[in-house]
Amino acid sequence: MATRNRKVKSVKTELLTKSREAMLSAVQIFNNPNIQFKSESFIVLSNIAWMYLLHAYYREKKIEYRYHDLVNTRKRYHRTKRGAYKYWELERCLNDNECPIDKVTSSNLRFLIGLRHEIEHQMTTKIDEYLSARFQSCCLNYNLYIKKLFDQKYAIDKHLSVSLQFSTINEEQTEKLKEFTDLPKNIATYINDFDDKLTDELYNDIRFSYRVLYVPKSANNKGQADKVIEFIPANTPEAEGLNKEYVLIKEKEKKKHLPSNIVTLMKEKGFSKFSMHKHTQLWKKMDGKNPNKNFGVSVEGAWYWYDHWLKIVEEYCLKNKSELE
Repeated sequence: MATRNRKVKSVKTELLTKSREAMLSAVQIFNNPNIQFKSESFIVLSNIAWMYLLHAYYREKKIEYRYHDLVNTRKRYHRTKRGAYKYWELERCLNDNECPIDKVTSSNLRFLIGLRHEIEHQMTTKIDEYLSARFQSCCLNYNLYIKKLFDQKYAIDKHLSVSLQFSTINEEQTEKLKEFTDLPKNIATYINDFDDKLTDELYNDIRFSYRVLYVPKSANNKGQADKVIEFIPANTPEAEGLNKEYVLIKEKEKKKHLPSNIVTLMKEKGFSKFSMHKHTQLWKKMDGKNPNKNFGVSVEGAWYWYDHWLKIVEEYCLKNKSELE
């Protein structure tokens, strides 16, 4: 038994060591100005880092994380062509009932997993700026959980610092970042579809995407000039004002449709008998304005529908094609 416990501890330590190195490598590559393959490298390496972290956790808790079938109460393990065990990938680790990761952090990781599937078979361009906030959350979440599940000595924050840059970000640049015009169509579609299904509460949680508002500011007192980023406590009046303003900006980012626009779009698709009345009946039947369903949002008293709802309306029209054409 003592030998077995030493082996479990040894494997767990090796998993944690490689997990930390994978995450540190992901950050170092992303912050390296001489490397262009940033986001792709970060996604792959951070995926491995989290997978090894959860493997170490399951091993410590004596939870089987190898694929297997039960045959007459005995485990028959799945193996590769060369005979090696097949261990759970990150998504399977997150799906397990014993997974210790919270829902928001899990959503951040599932976003990155889906994005990896989109980019692994083709080259992508200019996605670093669009995704850095979600990468930042991935790093902070990782640092939190490796300390929470194991020990403070495994923390990686002492190895990391704020990345420096040679240019400022002006308002024109930030507007371009919101347009997704430079992204490959499959990537832009994936991001929009994933975000449309999130609740506003989850979307705005820093564990999903760590967004920082930068405000150019001159130092008024000695010592302030040495601090590039200043954090404002969330419960202060200053932060409350910024949060309200940012929520408004965020709502403008997501594509929205007025009910009349949806009716027009359906008519243009050939469903000439689809009317405002039909649309109202549909959203009432589906409780479409329930905030928890995240089909749309109220902005300054008017209700707007997201692309996700638009797809549901089109599916309804296709099912009732004979009545609506």
